[in-house]
Amino acid sequence: MRPDALVLHFVGAAALILVAAHAGGWLARRLKQPYIVGQLMAGIALGPSLLGALAPAAHEALFPAEIGPAMTGFAQFALVVFLFAVGYELDLKVLGDRARTAAIVAVVAFVVPMAAGSGAALLFREQLRDLDMPELTPAQVVFAGVALSITAVPVLTAIVRENGLARTVPGVVAVSAAGLLDVIGWTVLAGALVGGDGDTLAWEWRVGVTAGFIALMLLAAPPLLRRLLYATRLDPALRLALLIGFALASACVTHAVGVHVIFGALLAGVVTPREKGGTLDADLLRPLHDVSSLLLPFFFVISGQSVALGSMDSTGWLTLLAVTVLAVVTKIGSGTAAARLGGLDRDDARTVGVLLSARGLTELIALDVGLQAGLLSGRLYTVLVFMALATTLLTQPLLLLVRRPAGRRPTPAPTPVQADTPTAPMADPG
Repeated sequence: MRPDALVLHFVGAAALILVAAHAGGWLARRLKQPYIVGQLMAGIALGPSLLGALAPAAHEALFPAEIGPAMTGFAQFALVVFLFAVGYELDLKVLGDRARTAAIVAVVAFVVPMAAGSGAALLFREQLRDLDMPELTPAQVVFAGVALSITAVPVLTAIVRENGLARTVPGVVAVSAAGLLDVIGWTVLAGALVGGDGDTLAWEWRVGVTAGFIALMLLAAPPLLRRLLYATRLDPALRLALLIGFALASACVTHAVGVHVIFGALLAGVVTPREKGGTLDADLLRPLHDVSSLLLPFFFVISGQSVALGSMDSTGWLTLLAVTVLAVVTKIGSGTAAARLGGLDRDDARTVGVLLSARGLTELIALDVGLQAGLLSGRLYTVLVFMALATTLLTQPLLLLVRRPAGRRPTPAPTPVQADTPTAPMADPG
């Protein structure tokens, strides 16, 4: 394809993606769902499942393979900016004595669904063959457990903000636990994916390098950034460019050692120092929101390209029902029990459990990794994608259900976040 034709196709596809994604977000908001869920559904609708099935020629013309790398690049860039802003806004001080609770919740909410998923894969291995899965390998068993253990940090963060939970104990505990939980999940998955290639780090080295990088970021990055950003009084535009570059570099390191880019981006945001008094930098936060809102829909379209509704038959729908029930029960049950164990009251604990059930974006990333590594058949991939969507769609109504009997708002965090800048919901331009 000629360069001018490539530019034309990309610009046309970008226009359609942005309009469809934000229209989907508006519709989701009208249906009392998070804005980001509507964007996710719009991305899948623009893939082969809907647009490709109804108008294959139009789908091919709008999304030729040649523009795939550019769209993927935009998607990854948006993901890094989004998670960097999430990490920057996350004030770990509000945890106070709840830091232990977040760690307990993360471990329990990973181990219980992990055991359930791996156990179900072993128990129903014969049924999985009906979904074109071959004889199970240890890596596939581990992946089945990880698929049920994932929590979508970006979607959870959007739900927390849109429900006014960002500065409450259950909101902060859920977001903090989800970040730690997914780090554990990606570390386990990285170990399962280790083959025998000479250029691939063994899982022990992955864990060691990742731990060393986290320690370096926590100890060295804050004082260096504080001196560079505030002592020298950099221009706001230059400060923004420097920090996005820092987030991209951190994401590059974590990706290189086998942990996904989203954790490097989140870590970069966490270690970025705030202004004096702990206030958020408005000149940094507003453009971060704008950039991620504009570009994040590209990721949803990329994720939807491998989903095919035509592969779902009666076996697939029954498997979807069973997997969704298992995913919801194990995640909510384990998250709630762990939060209670960590000292939260009944209503706040149930809120944490429901929030952790949202899988969405991060689950799609993990499923794509499993598909590319040959750990999933195409049919099982589609089933698990719909499980991710179902658990995400169920989060909002379940959250309203568990909060309604209490007749009160969740407990405010003990140390309020001092932020003198308005924080609009991520991926929601208005």
